[in-house]
Amino acid sequence: MYRYGKEEIEAATKVLRTGQWFRFGAPRTRHLREAYKFEAAWARAMGVKHTLFCCSGTAALQCAYAGLEVGPGDEVIIPGFTWIASACAPLGMGAIPVIVDVDESLMMDPDAIEKAITPRTKVIDPVHMSGLMCDMDRIMKIARKHKLLVVEDACQCDGGYWKDGRRAGAIGQAGAYSFNWYKVISCGDSGAFVTNDREAFERGVQYHNGGEGLLPGGRKLSIPPFAGGTLRGNEILAAIMRVQLGRLSGIIRDLHRVRARISRQIEGAPGVRQIPYNGGDTGTGAHLGLRFADERQARAFVAAFRAHAGGKGVSAWLPIDSGRHVCWNWEAVLAKRGAWCEAANPYEHPANAASRVSYSKEMLPKTLAILKRTVLIGMNPDWTTRQVDGVARAIVVAARRVDAGPADG
Repeated sequence: MYRYGKEEIEAATKVLRTGQWFRFGAPRTRHLREAYKFEAAWARAMGVKHTLFCCSGTAALQCAYAGLEVGPGDEVIIPGFTWIASACAPLGMGAIPVIVDVDESLMMDPDAIEKAITPRTKVIDPVHMSGLMCDMDRIMKIARKHKLLVVEDACQCDGGYWKDGRRAGAIGQAGAYSFNWYKVISCGDSGAFVTNDREAFERGVQYHNGGEGLLPGGRKLSIPPFAGGTLRGNEILAAIMRVQLGRLSGIIRDLHRVRARISRQIEGAPGVRQIPYNGGDTGTGAHLGLRFADERQARAFVAAFRAHAGGKGVSAWLPIDSGRHVCWNWEAVLAKRGAWCEAANPYEHPANAASRVSYSKEMLPKTLAILKRTVLIGMNPDWTTRQVDGVARAIVVAARRVDAGPADG
């Protein structure tokens, strides 16, 4: 989260004073309909027809899968560099996650997707990590070729842009966003599910609010009811998010400005090789990526960068160190413990018997190598020009100091 102020406090306080904090309510009871208003505003901003405000990004993914009728017998292709929720969400629906390599951009490798497709594949789940974006042109082409669905995980790329101006999360058949504290905009924790498919939206709504047949705004669902969960956001969080949405375009504009200035200054400097971005202005601009010959050089660069005045206090890290964002650390998934009891475990479901998926600590050596020799540097939209130039100098000096050789791969 980058920016917040008194406006968020005032918005939350306004809802608190009404005493109407639940997401559903009638205006005659002083209910402000903040969740409904946020959903309408987010749909306009992302260029989609339907938005559902949820309690988390994981909940939004599950609503997307429910909306597209993903369940036992289906496989969902996910990358090896992503938060564990990318695996847990399809497992929660009874489907099997198939984990594939990322490429030098740190995003899901389109070539790996093609190789992983089986007769059971139903969904490709490109995850736009760290404000970067997957190659959506190639991924959508693959999906059309094989008649697959695409559920975009834009939880770390709220409001990011693809190179044709479309927003992250709004390109596939459905998308998911997260608004927890670590995201571009936030209310502490919540999320949103989006789609242009009315029937998929209604199923997602029903799944998130089992037992109730209401759409946002109080309209009746047109589909038969089915049992679901309780994954709703609330009025207080929605009120904060409406203010945060007003800040989003400025944050992304400034992140791209900062990253572009640094990128221009370091381009061609000895030892500096930037990762490919699938288009320089894509995503949110939240990180600048560098690649090195090996892990030793990457770690030496981080140490030298942090020691330089321009790098002090600036986030610089190797993706391999990001805990449960790396598939080798998904203990429950690797062991195929996909539920709270064996009877509910998707890996043991008869409909998934034909799935040949296997996991191990040794899988995806290409991804392992890339994550070990890549460094991500976090951008800040509020840096002054002097600070931006200081970061650029720190990168150039640190790269020269470690005398990085040509990156393999």
